[in-house]
Amino acid sequence: MRALVQRVSEAAVRVDGTTIGEIGPGLLVLVCAMAGDSEAEADKLARRIARMRIFRDEAGKMNRALLDTGGAALVVSQFTLAADTASGNRPGFSRAAAPDLGERLYLRFAEALAAEGIEVATGRFGADMKVALVNDGPVTIWIET
Repeated sequence: MRALVQRVSEAAVRVDGTTIGEIGPGLLVLVCAMAGDSEAEADKLARRIARMRIFRDEAGKMNRALLDTGGAALVVSQFTLAADTASGNRPGFSRAAAPDLGERLYLRFAEALAAEGIEVATGRFGADMKVALVNDGPVTIWIET
């Protein structure tokens, strides 16, 4: 699985003009299941993100994890993280998981993150979503399992 993680002061996702998920301080996690991924990758990714030390400690160093801060996570599916841009001008997405597997692993990831003790809000798989965020830092990190 792949994820693009952004430390945020706040984030929200809307579908058809209605806010369906929002958080205050925490992480916006754009997540993509890749072909061949399994529940084990979703669980591993959730553990890594919950424990990733990218929040400031008292000395101002990135030494605290989401679990330490009590922050929340907004989890949004984004198959375009599977983009292959090696040739041509149009990205290919053949390495993304099929939609049924992608949705299952997206939901599994969100559940696994919540099981770690993180408050989780989500987008809607397959929907045309509008995501708003205030990137804190900015801190943006790419993760693959």
